[in-house]
Amino acid sequence: WDGQEKDIPVDELRAGDALVVRPGERLPADGRVTEGATQVDESMLTGEPLPVAKQVGDRLTGGSINGDGRVLLTVSAAGSESVLAQIIRLVQDAQAVKAPVQRLVDKVSAIFVPVVIAIALLTFVGAWLAGLGVETALIRAVAVLVIACPCALGLATPTAIMAGTGVAAQHGILIKDAEALELAHQVRTVAFDKTGTLTQGQPRLLQLVAAPGVDEAAALRTAASLQSGSEHPLARAVLGAARAQGLALDPVRDMRAVPGRGTEGVLQGQRVLIGSLGWLRELGADLAPLSAPAGAQQAQGATVSILAVQRDEAHAPQPMALLAFGDEPKPGAAAALAELRARGVRAVMISGDNRGAAEAMARRLGLDPQAGEVLAEVLPGDKAEAVRALRLGAGLPFPLPQAGEGQGEGGRPLNGAAAIEGPRPSPQPSPARGRGSKGHRAVAMVGDGVNDAPALAAADVGIAMGSGTDVAMHAAGITLMRGDVALVPAALD
Repeated sequence: WDGQEKDIPVDELRAGDALVVRPGERLPADGRVTEGATQVDESMLTGEPLPVAKQVGDRLTGGSINGDGRVLLTVSAAGSESVLAQIIRLVQDAQAVKAPVQRLVDKVSAIFVPVVIAIALLTFVGAWLAGLGVETALIRAVAVLVIACPCALGLATPTAIMAGTGVAAQHGILIKDAEALELAHQVRTVAFDKTGTLTQGQPRLLQLVAAPGVDEAAALRTAASLQSGSEHPLARAVLGAARAQGLALDPVRDMRAVPGRGTEGVLQGQRVLIGSLGWLRELGADLAPLSAPAGAQQAQGATVSILAVQRDEAHAPQPMALLAFGDEPKPGAAAALAELRARGVRAVMISGDNRGAAEAMARRLGLDPQAGEVLAEVLPGDKAEAVRALRLGAGLPFPLPQAGEGQGEGGRPLNGAAAIEGPRPSPQPSPARGRGSKGHRAVAMVGDGVNDAPALAAADVGIAMGSGTDVAMHAAGITLMRGDVALVPAALD
């Protein structure tokens, strides 16, 4: 190594290589941070809409997007060994499984075709022995083959499929898979991804609570001015709220991002900070006036930041306001879930987000976490496993991470790589609910991201949002071209 940075093809990467990842770049391989700190957008893999802080020693996953920090990455897995490649293999394995009707056709064909050919041969031999001549015997043998072929069924099936898919297309529902058309009416459980499917998928400023004696508009203006030079998703949420109110921004000097903590700068001669509760506590800020609203917002699954001003080095920062960030439900999502429930179809939300945020959003959508309608902190490989479990029975026969848990077997961190590489217990079918039994309930999965692709392929019916990724649409049998959740009940119709 000559100490110089150079670009190389991803195919040449090997475990142990040192990579420089610049701000805004997509991570080319799995590895660990050996130098620097940053924020990483892992929503493609985990569904978590907020960026995740990464410091030295933390694991990075190929395919996720680096934030505002320059980091040095030591490759642990590349190419076919990466987490993303393993997700792709999960999709391919699920797609390779034949449809139930195809297996039935194979069984029938294995008996039907040889029998028809044998009868045609016997007809040929009988006619020839009867002295009708080779030409007449051949014509009668071919007649047996032609008449025995189920032409009416062969013509009716593609005609019905064309008619059904044509009507669906007029309503913005693209049906790519005949099996999906066959099974959709049997669906009694629909599993939804949260981020980007039931929600907007972008953090928004849900609430700003000003400290006693502080004007709310002034606090928002200060926060937006400080965040004006940042590309952080939470900064964009603050700027969007300020623009909505028509607030003019003040110039800021010496602005810098503090990885994993927040942002600081000089505004009107004073040091202004916006960041996490832990960071402000480290700096000695008195957060008591905002502790009650902070606890209430966190209980609802919101991400909380504190805006504070520090007059000089001799004094601790003084809190100005609390800012609560979170995702918003898509318009019509709650109504679509209610319509499914009215038809006797069970709705379940599967999310890679933390449990508090997932359950809070579920309640806003009308789902009941206590009834098992919410599965939180579920990684990509576990999403497919959860769908398979729903296909085998009403419950989940394997434990998923609970709030506060973050370890797999043997105390290993339950990150993306461990979740896919590590051993996983196999679901056990419930009595009278195994696949193919009378109690089996077909399961549909609705998603939009790369992290949803294995689950879309594993479901009886995969439904992708047209506003999502190409991988999700490729793995699903049905695509909702408008990305509207209200089309899910229509698709089942």
